[in-house]
Amino acid sequence: MDTARRTHSFTESVIRGMTRLAAEHGAINLAQGFPDFPAPDTLKEAAAAAIRADINQYAITWGAKRLRDAVARKYAEWYAMEVNPETELTVTCGATEAMATVLLALVDPGEEVVVFEPFYENYGPDAILCDARPVFVPLLPGQPLDLDRLGAACSSRTRAIVINTPGNPSGRVLTRAELEGIAALCHRHDAWAVTDEIYEHIRYQGEHIPIATLPGMRERTVTISGASKTFSITGWRIGTIVAPAGITGAIRKVHDFLTVGAPAPLQEGLAVAMETLGPEFYRGLAGEYRQRRDVIMEALAGAGFRAVAPEGAYYVLADFSELSELPAPEFARWLTIEGGIATVPGTSFFSRPEDGTRFTRFAFCKTLDLLRDAAGRLTTLQKVRVRS
Repeated sequence: MDTARRTHSFTESVIRGMTRLAAEHGAINLAQGFPDFPAPDTLKEAAAAAIRADINQYAITWGAKRLRDAVARKYAEWYAMEVNPETELTVTCGATEAMATVLLALVDPGEEVVVFEPFYENYGPDAILCDARPVFVPLLPGQPLDLDRLGAACSSRTRAIVINTPGNPSGRVLTRAELEGIAALCHRHDAWAVTDEIYEHIRYQGEHIPIATLPGMRERTVTISGASKTFSITGWRIGTIVAPAGITGAIRKVHDFLTVGAPAPLQEGLAVAMETLGPEFYRGLAGEYRQRRDVIMEALAGAGFRAVAPEGAYYVLADFSELSELPAPEFARWLTIEGGIATVPGTSFFSRPEDGTRFTRFAFCKTLDLLRDAAGRLTTLQKVRVRS
């Protein structure tokens, strides 16, 4: 089977399709994970100033120096993680490009990439684009990581373990013990830990621990993050990769061929914001998202969904089986057209669609007013039991 046909089985396009369906039927879009509220004024003003200053041409391929310096300072201040901005840090067109770039740089045909499921949709296709095989290990909302099962999934062919914490769509924040177990397996199998930490500052419980800070892991970890979620700028497409100097050269080559570089004036704007916004900004971010989470969780429970409150990120993977016997894609379509709320069917997040057929994902990165509107619409579902 060729790459195009293999990647067709993965359903990133479902999210965009649900967004289009929401627009067509006037539904509240809780499918695609982009905020509907403004970015910080400091950020916008700094980007506008950079454009007025004619910072309009290519930045350095691996990122504007001012931004790389700001990112390196942040890792030092938040995690006591020393990063050389000249040799270990690359700025990309979003964390999504960063993940593809890293796997293309590290993974050879025939190797294996371990992915936890439910998963962010791109991880499997990224492995397939490397002509590698994704190997899936369950990590469901509210459940601990089964390290024995993870160990059984690893082999001499394991090249990387992809870690997403806080997780989309699971909401899991991995514990230190879980990360230590993953680290031990990386050492045992000479594998890379490739981490997607884009939601690092959207957290309601637990501690965000970059696995790169664990003993012996700095030299075998690639840390991916970015600005999209923290600063509510998903359309700016600015991601970051922190990797050992020995592989950063390969990562930068792949990045150069894929996208050349992230937008120059937006990099300058982000650098200013990172230099200016202090710890209170990040604390406020988590507090505001906690309010949003609580609104959607109360509404879901009242409407008959079953869901585990996420520990981080801004998604709820909800079980609708007590409300409907429809399979997930049909339920999501019904909920959009008849219920006025667009979600993503859970089948999009599992390697075997049948494992996700009773789930649908709600994104709550919206204003409280919009979420309360959605909550009102959900209350009407108490009177409706949709049957196949």
